[in-house]
Amino acid sequence: MAGKKKVFSKVVEQKELAGGIFDLWLETELAAKAVCGQFVGVYPKDKSHLLPRPISICEIDQEKGRIRLVYRIQGEGTKEFSSLKTGDEIQILGILGNGFPVEAGKGKRALLMGGGIGVPPILQLAKELEAESHVVLGYRNEELFLKEEFENYGKVSVATEDGSVGTKGNVMDAVKENGIEAEIIYACGPMPMLKAIKEYAAKAGIPAYISLEERMACGVGACLGCVCKTTKIDHHSHVDNARICTEGPVFLAEDIMI
Repeated sequence: MAGKKKVFSKVVEQKELAGGIFDLWLETELAAKAVCGQFVGVYPKDKSHLLPRPISICEIDQEKGRIRLVYRIQGEGTKEFSSLKTGDEIQILGILGNGFPVEAGKGKRALLMGGGIGVPPILQLAKELEAESHVVLGYRNEELFLKEEFENYGKVSVATEDGSVGTKGNVMDAVKENGIEAEIIYACGPMPMLKAIKEYAAKAGIPAYISLEERMACGVGACLGCVCKTTKIDHHSHVDNARICTEGPVFLAEDIMI
């Protein structure tokens, strides 16, 4: 995590995309080195909340020096962020974590899957892979935030829990219903979804890179509050643990136990 910085960033714009889901563009020097799949820690102004809130990067505009964060209100910190207006300043820590290996998917039939608030982190990846990808998005209901943007970069299939749009069920149900095949998978979403994807990829004999959604405290690997079990023993620590915030959040599915 060498090179991470705590900086003040300016709010370019913010809007609500769906119920409780906000779309925030920030102007920041951190955009210069950001890659898809990474995240930043956003600090509340309320000093009673000492730790930053980890939010995945949805989109990167390096020419304008901006990053886009799409997040759901889940507590007091994110509720505070939702009131930010154009011109406001906010302190962020970044860039954090390891992102998606884009080059691994170049020239291959790539399947991108996002579920719930795991949808935003794969938008930048879809942009970089472009028409080589098939995107499957999972939502709770008909509020299909970001779907139209994904359609600019590949074919899109949708699953909704209530069956209001597309396949009724989850992303794996949509994959089966639409007969989607791939040579590589990238995914971000809740743990049950990622477990199913890991099993599917193993049976199909294809690599799957998954981004783990996990509650974090420090975001820089110091507190060990977001560890996951790995299938390989670390040569330094001699344990089979990895910190999601530093070794992740993106892992090759076969390397972790979920």
